[in-house]
Amino acid sequence: MSEIICVTSRALCRGDFLRRLEEIAQSYVKGVILREKDLTEEEYTALAKEAQKACGEKLIIHTHEKIAIQLGIKKIHMPMAALENMRIDRAYFEEVGASCHSVQEAEKAQRMGCTYITAGHIFATDCKKGLPPRGIGFLKEVCEAVHIPVYAIGGIDKENIQLVKEAGAKGACVMSGGMVCENAIKYFEDLGR
Repeated sequence: MSEIICVTSRALCRGDFLRRLEEIAQSYVKGVILREKDLTEEEYTALAKEAQKACGEKLIIHTHEKIAIQLGIKKIHMPMAALENMRIDRAYFEEVGASCHSVQEAEKAQRMGCTYITAGHIFATDCKKGLPPRGIGFLKEVCEAVHIPVYAIGGIDKENIQLVKEAGAKGACVMSGGMVCENAIKYFEDLGR
């Protein structure tokens, strides 16, 4: 089975967002990255408090290391630029992930102490409309270059997740499917098989 990480998007969510997070957290997912880039720091903090109640230990804070520490959350996911500028001791966090878009970034993230990376975007996706996907060959190169877990992101679904596994990825990150599906528990279970 593949490990799955859900990436949130309030804009894509059908129905009540916090209720959706509760359902996702009860599903097969390894983690839930709260990636709500449009919010102010204050708004993000308020949402993170609610998301923490909904997701418990599965919640991964995106970018805001100070908010993670304030809320006692030990998992963080960073864009590479934010990781490079991170001023807080990475040792505080049990998990530190980074979004990587090249083999060089993946290697750098590993050297900087990341416990996992996301690599993408692998397949065409509406989230990156107009940008050509990097493809399975790219994913395989990243997986071969690092010894930490790699999660593919971008256009992952039941039809192509086997290709992700065959390329060497530990699993996948999914946004759209998790936010719009009728039954998150069944969706993530089916995807992880």
